[in-house]
This record gives sequence, C-alpha cells and structure tokens, in this order.
Amino acid sequence: MNLIRIRRHEVTLLPESARVIIRPFIPTETYRITTIIGRALALTEEEVDRQLCGVLNEFDDRHFDVASILQGHFEKVRKYVFTHRPLSEARQLLIGALFSGEYALESAAIFNPSMVLHPDQSHAPPGGIRFVMSLRATGEGHISSIEFRAGTISEKGHIELDPVSRYVTAPNIIPDPSYEKKSFQTKLREMGFGDHHAEAVMAPLGDRFTRSDLNKSVGTVRHETQPATHDLVRTLESIQWLADSNYELRFPETLAISERIIFPVSPNESNGIEDARFVRFTDDDGSVTYYATYTAYNGRHILPQLIITEDFLHFRVLTLNGDAVQNKGMALFPRRIHGRYAMLSRQDDENILIMFSHSPHHWSDPKIIYRPAAMWESVKVGNCGSPIETEAGWLVITHGVGPMRKYCIGAMLLDLDNPAKVIGRLPEPLLRPEGTEREGYVPNVVYSCGSLLHAREVILPFAVSDRASAIASVSLDDLLDALTRNT
Repeated sequence: MNLIRIRRHEVTLLPESARVIIRPFIPTETYRITTIIGRALALTEEEVDRQLCGVLNEFDDRHFDVASILQGHFEKVRKYVFTHRPLSEARQLLIGALFSGEYALESAAIFNPSMVLHPDQSHAPPGGIRFVMSLRATGEGHISSIEFRAGTISEKGHIELDPVSRYVTAPNIIPDPSYEKKSFQTKLREMGFGDHHAEAVMAPLGDRFTRSDLNKSVGTVRHETQPATHDLVRTLESIQWLADSNYELRFPETLAISERIIFPVSPNESNGIEDARFVRFTDDDGSVTYYATYTAYNGRHILPQLIITEDFLHFRVLTLNGDAVQNKGMALFPRRIHGRYAMLSRQDDENILIMFSHSPHHWSDPKIIYRPAAMWESVKVGNCGSPIETEAGWLVITHGVGPMRKYCIGAMLLDLDNPAKVIGRLPEPLLRPEGTEREGYVPNVVYSCGSLLHAREVILPFAVSDRASAIASVSLDDLLDALTRNT
C-alpha cells in the first residue's frame, strides 16, 4: 500500500465563462457575406453611428481596445465590399462587428496544467519562487487554447496565485516569420512533397528565409510552370500549409500573464491546442529556453508540435520532424544528456518510450522503457510532463489508466546517466481521484502536464475530471525513498 503523504493545497482553478475574446464570425458562403455587408451599406450615417455606439457601449468594458479588433475583422471581409465609395470609420467598425462574436475560452473547462519557474524572479518571496502555470482552456465546440497563470510558492510551501484579470487578449501574429530551410525541406519530404516542384520553390531560398521570400518563390514557380498540373497545385498548397503551421506570436509587455491567450492559428490546430507540456530547458552554455510540446488537432487528425519562448511574450510555434512525431504525450528532458536532447513519448498509445536527438526539432527511433505493470495502469501508461532531475535519478510523474477508464497519477525513476533504464517505480498510485474530483466532463480522472521542484517538495498541479485544476505537493525525499525501494 502506498504510504506517501500527499498534501492537497487550497488552490482550485474553476472554469470562468466571463473570460472572453472576440473571434471572427464569418460565414463560408460568399453570398451570405455580401448580403450582410449590403445591409450595413444601406444604413444612413446617422443609423451607423447609433448602431455602433450601442455595440461599443455594450462590449467596450469587456475587452481591451474593441475598435482595433473590429477594424481587423472588417479587413478580413473588405474584399467583399461591393461599393467604390469611401466608407467611414464607423461603418467599417460596424461591418467588423457584424462578422465578430465573443468566445468564452474556458466555459467548459480549465485543466491539464503544467508548471515552470517564472523567467522573472525579481518579486519572489524570501526563500520562495515565482512560477508560471499553463492550462488547457476549453470552450464552445470543445476548442482548446493555452491560458497562463502566475503565482508564488513560499519558503514553507504556501502557494498563492496572482490575481486573475477578467480580460483576455490574443497576441499579435508576426506577419513575416522566418524559417529554417533544412527543417522546412525535411518536413516537406515527410509529407510526401519532395518532388521537383518543391525543389524549384526551395532552391533560391537561403538557409533562413522569411514568409515573404517563400511567397515570392511560390509565385515565381506558379507563373513559370504552365500548364498548372494537379501535382503542382497540391505541392504549392502543401508548402503554404506548412508555412501557416509555423508561426510567431508576440504579446504586449503591458499584459499580465493571465491576460495572455494562445488560441489556434493554423489549419492543423483549428479544433484545438491541447495539453501543452512546458519545460524550462537549460543548455550546455547556461542559456535558458522554455519549450512546450503540445497536440494540434484539426477535428480529424492530431499532430505533435513545439512552442519555444524565452519570456512568455514572444512565442515561436513549429512543426516537428521525424517518424516518431505522432500520437500524444511528448515531453522534453530539461537538459541535454551526453550532448543530445532526450524526449519521452507514447507513440503506441500504451507504453512510455524514450528517444534521443541532436536537434529538438527532429525525433525518430523511440524505444519502449515502461509498460503497464499494475492493475491501476493496465490499460495504458504515459508521462505527466517532463522529467525532474534529482540526485537519485530522473523523476517522472506518470499517469495510468485502469478499470472503468480511471486515471491515476504515479511515478517512476530513471537512471541519470542512462534514462532509458528504469530504476524505480511506484506499485500504487501517488494520486487518485477522490470525492468531488471524480465528477466532471470526463469522470474519474486526475492528470498533469508538468510539475515543479522547490525546497525538496514536488509541486504537482493536476486536472480533475477534465473540468478544473488543483495543486498538490509531496516530499521529494519520501517519494525517492519509495521509488528506490521498488525497483
């Protein structure tokens, strides 16, 4: 029987429907778009002013700078405006409002958290730390996005979250991101588009190129290759799809971390950005980068992707390469091991695997290191985030699925020098759903995407039944003692 004492903190994150963003709400049929625009064009200027005033009065206190958002949405339908007469700013904003709608980001759930050390420790309490927590927010249509919270852990382990603003703001999408040619070509070949059309597009580009460079080259190949064959069209469309899937975001520095939201941008994540596993990665030269692996979902297929940031203001979102880039649950180790990156994964949807690479962008040759052993994990096992380095080995918080699809959290220990070797495991769950934790969108589930070590305590944020999130902690010494007694 597991005798490790778990401390559940009085910190609970519940879904809040009042946290909303304004999203484009544009019909797919052109005739509907032009019909709606026509109704706005038929109004007198006085009617436009009155209607717009009503919109702004109703929604201005729910968002930062509503006017700029509405103007941006007008720009998305400007090409359908069928008049050459100049439109007033008010009419443009009203048209933008007609193609806009509020979206409650976390109306269904706020769950699957991961926790990392905050990049700015200047306001940490004496002997304590500041942290950043990422969460999966899910709203209407089960579309998932990434939200953030910040908080402190005191020297004695008291956890407190920073006040949470009701405002939420999407970042600016950098219009001309850059790409690495080698990785871009590798991914194209994996997608089955390493043909002469792709080579013609890529040949004039430098080792690093921008989106505008790529668009220019695509345009040249399209113009010079006549007639346009089916293969050409498919290749050029796939190149554009890959470029859309690799993008950059930037938040204003004035936004509190709880006001930042990463909402799906590319077509391959149109139905959700799921289960981001953030890790604070320290390279051999001492530089620190925050990586996150996540699952992109387009409603039919899933695809692991990578997020890179140094400050939680500027984010790069990238596709991954290699035959091991599939299924869910990729989790990067927090440093290189013998000069190589290491990653846990679950390509077969049953076991925990490990793989090594000289690049964080390319993954192949996964090897199974842990299979379901106990009944509570007999359906499948997986990681609950990146490994934590300890003097005794790599601590991996795991999850197991057992009878009645019940999810429990466990732990295993990997050899520091050779993390493909399991040197300890818990025969019983560390954390199991209890009481009201069993009730939610998906009952009987506790789950985490990443823990944090502070003052010999493992701080474990966890989701409860795919609805809300809580935080627990456990003594590292007690946990290591139990793991080393169960090899």
